[in-house]
Amino acid sequence: MRIMTVVGARPQFIKAATISRVIKESHQSEIKEIIVHTGQHYDENMSKVFFDQLEIPKPEYNLEISGASHGAMTGRMLEAIEVVINKEKPDYLLVYGDTNSTLAGALAAAKLQVPVAHVESGLRSYNMKMPEEINRILTDRISNLLFCPTDEAIKNLKQEGIEEGVFNTGDVMYDAAIFYRNRVDKKSKILTSLNINSSEYLLATCHRAENTDDSMRLESILKALHEISDKINVVLPLHPRTQKLMQKYGLTHLTKNLIIVEPLDYIDMISLEKSAKMILTDSGGVQKESFFYNVPCITMRDETEWVETVKLGWNKVVGANKMAIVDAYESFLSSAPKNKNKKPYGLGDSAEKIVNHILKKFKDK
Repeated sequence: MRIMTVVGARPQFIKAATISRVIKESHQSEIKEIIVHTGQHYDENMSKVFFDQLEIPKPEYNLEISGASHGAMTGRMLEAIEVVINKEKPDYLLVYGDTNSTLAGALAAAKLQVPVAHVESGLRSYNMKMPEEINRILTDRISNLLFCPTDEAIKNLKQEGIEEGVFNTGDVMYDAAIFYRNRVDKKSKILTSLNINSSEYLLATCHRAENTDDSMRLESILKALHEISDKINVVLPLHPRTQKLMQKYGLTHLTKNLIIVEPLDYIDMISLEKSAKMILTDSGGVQKESFFYNVPCITMRDETEWVETVKLGWNKVVGANKMAIVDAYESFLSSAPKNKNKKPYGLGDSAEKIVNHILKKFKDK
């Protein structure tokens, strides 16, 4: 059986690592995996280092497509992936999450009658201004196997009339969190290099277009981080695109008290997440990783797909308002969440379940 895996962005590398590991360790005689890297995240810190650290097999194809508008990027990926599919003739095409790479891979496969398997299916923010929401809805509509991380995702698909080929497998990112948790402590020296101590700093990330493309939202977020940094160190790994827009809007002065670092590799990022007193983010993946490591999270968006983290008290969704962000920080200081036993994202065996479902479907044809 031949599976073509299409990835292009940091979160997808992490998710793909879990499934590649299961294929290599348990199903090497049954499955040939062909990895296609679209190039959506292309620089050293956001791409190659993840393949090295996560021990993902080297991609057979690197399409080197990045830096264009959403439409141009997706179109170029679609064209290039179609060529690879015609050459490799996979039995299934596997996509992850909600990026342009996800949609391009799914579209190319669907048009060539190759079954699509979508990992992290069924998530909804119900905000159609988000490019990610459009990508995930369209991908779900054309997927044959839909692997959901939560019961909530299953419900979302059912409301849209999608019930066939739907499975709750748990979240592969939880698999990764468990697998790398102890390895991080041995390999990362990031706290020492930044001269910070565990639980004596906050970790912040900001990269989503809804925040970075809106100068007022970005300014409000940076003002909140600036104010909080008077009380505690704030570490901000700065996405290249966010940095460029901060310079364009004239907001760099608001970061003078922050500990600014370049985008981090997976091991260092997880080390910072695990040891932070609190995390402030607009990233879906970081919200979950915060939950996995029992670190309170403030989500600087107007909604979240990961509603379980909110219901269990570990996540406050506050938007981009400065005072709302600062108030959430102070609220967590006075009343930290206590429930550490719930496991809404599975037991850490999601990748194995996904591979077994694909194999069964293939053998039942």
